[in-house]
Amino acid sequence: MLIDTHAHLYLDQFEEDRDAVIERAHEAGIRTIVMPSIDVTSMYQSVALCETHQGLYAMAALHPTETGTATDEDFEVVRAFCDHPKVIAVGESGLDYYWDRTFDDIQKDYFRRHIRLAIEKELPLILHNREATDDLVKILTEEWECAAHPEELRGIVHCFGGPTSVAAEVFRLGFLVGFGGTITFKNSGVADVAAGVPIEQIVLETDAPFLSPSPFRGKRNEPMNVRLVAEKLAGIKGISFDEVAKITSDNARRIYRLPS
Repeated sequence: MLIDTHAHLYLDQFEEDRDAVIERAHEAGIRTIVMPSIDVTSMYQSVALCETHQGLYAMAALHPTETGTATDEDFEVVRAFCDHPKVIAVGESGLDYYWDRTFDDIQKDYFRRHIRLAIEKELPLILHNREATDDLVKILTEEWECAAHPEELRGIVHCFGGPTSVAAEVFRLGFLVGFGGTITFKNSGVADVAAGVPIEQIVLETDAPFLSPSPFRGKRNEPMNVRLVAEKLAGIKGISFDEVAKITSDNARRIYRLPS
């Protein structure tokens, strides 16, 4: 069995065939799918899906690109959802310097809030990082050093693209790294990064409906395609598909504290 640790099944791209998408994932051996939230609406949507479909779990957080217009009331919704039995992580949070640099300080403030909330609620923190690696690691380290219970800080750096030295830095802080469709892209360099990361630090994801792996690049992604990611990783590591499935799924269960 495989686990898709990051898929946005609540988005409109799945509106017409969501049940079929979930069924195809089950048939492909993906029985557990974890959905990151991006805003208040998506928290309600993902939890509602969890309540009607087996094997689905949710996260609660405000995506960094949403924090520019976020309010304290929005963050209180995040806090409240962290107590829902189907919410198993705080995410996705982090920093994104790609689209808009006018509210970097606000992003950093909400990132720190999410880190502290994850520690308080004893939930993993799922991180989004786009062109902000130095600040992301710096803030994580600062919060870890001043936390009353730093042992509770753990999580996943989603859509990891390197460098491998960063994987080692965040591993020290309790974080695994997620590889998805980009591992199959030619000239992306992600396969080379994955080769240098111990498989004990790796989980698999799709980020569906985004970042479809080859040969479906450019089309809508869906959780069943996590098998293609696993196959690629098996080739990179020179081990069997079954070994990749077992190790990465065990890693995900440990981080999310899911039953085997």
